[in-house]
Amino acid sequence: MKRLVLAFALIATPALADGPIEVHLKNHKFSPSVIKVKANKPSMIILYNDDDAADEFDSSSLKIERVVPGHAKANIRVRALAPGKYPFMGEFHAATAQGVVIAE
Repeated sequence: MKRLVLAFALIATPALADGPIEVHLKNHKFSPSVIKVKANKPSMIILYNDDDAADEFDSSSLKIERVVPGHAKANIRVRALAPGKYPFMGEFHAATAQGVVIAE
């Protein structure tokens, strides 16, 4: 039972930025979809597109647009952010590919 609780906690916990943050895009959804970073420090997202189709990591608040082909990965540099919430999406599948970076 403890293993099940631990496994669930790991799945439900937002990614924390101690190093590069791995994010997967699968079935047009980001996992994790909530990414926490340290405010006022740059960070790096490694985005793995596990889908067959390309998608674009897009965020006007982060000032990032990056197309990632299917079954490819991209390094996405995130500038130092003031505390706050910064939404992002997969522009080609915006109805399902949604996420947020939280700087604290």
